Amino acid sequence: MRGAFLTIKAFFITAVAICCVLFVYALSSFSAFEKGERHEFYKGTSSDEIVLARSPYQKLFLSNVRGESVRYTGDRAKELISRFGAEILFTEEAAGVVNYYCYSPALKNAVLIGDRSINLHIACNGEETAAGTPIIFGGF
Repeated sequence: MRGAFLTIKAFFITAVAICCVLFVYALSSFSAFEKGERHEFYKGTSSDEIVLARSPYQKLFLSNVRGESVRYTGDRAKELISRFGAEILFTEEAAGVVNYYCYSPALKNAVLIGDRSINLHIACNGEETAAGTPIIFGGF
């Protein structure tokens, strides 16, 4: 009898541990980007519906999220392109900001710009980097 109780107890503890690991994994997969200086979520298709967030986990409490962006200190463009395995489709430069328009198989939603599917947009001025998926709404 005692052996059966210990077996059930061990099974229960193992099940709880597995659930905790899966919960933490699910939380981390909700946001495309790691925590940065400022996180934004886009609920619509324009900059009118931007939600500023303190944490990427706030996405759990929002509905109809269609995109997100984050800002980092320093130039992290190459690091982000590499991390997402992205292909740079085209770039543009204006007012000291270089914009990289990329496609990454690791990201889901894309927008068409011209005839190209873009799902990773990175803007960098050397001192700060913004990254967004599918693109950065609002300004940099």
